[in-house]
Amino acid sequence: MRANLERLLASGRDGALLRFGLGQALLHEEQPAAAAEHLREATRQDPAYSAAWKLLGKALERLDRGDEAEAAWRQGLAAAEQRGDLQSTKEINVFLKRRARAKLAADPASKA
Repeated sequence: MRANLERLLASGRDGALLRFGLGQALLHEEQPAAAAEHLREATRQDPAYSAAWKLLGKALERLDRGDEAEAAWRQGLAAAEQRGDLQSTKEINVFLKRRARAKLAADPASKA
């Protein structure tokens, strides 16, 4: 699948959906840095693409870039809410809550 998507991209058929597909395939192959590049391009081409923002956050999280992941999820949440995408809204809220809990756990001083 990834090879087919890369051929499409090489032929000049670029688009947010194609970039999302490539990002998803690369993330599945445990290549989060390459996935993040394609997902960033997907969100650049379509800033309202909440699923791309959501997956970009996951890729960034796997790269231990939590603050950037959180920022991507917040962008995705805004896009999902604007579109009325309830499923993405729920999923992104779960990611943001997990991120908040992880930040609290990592900073013992914040618990005092």
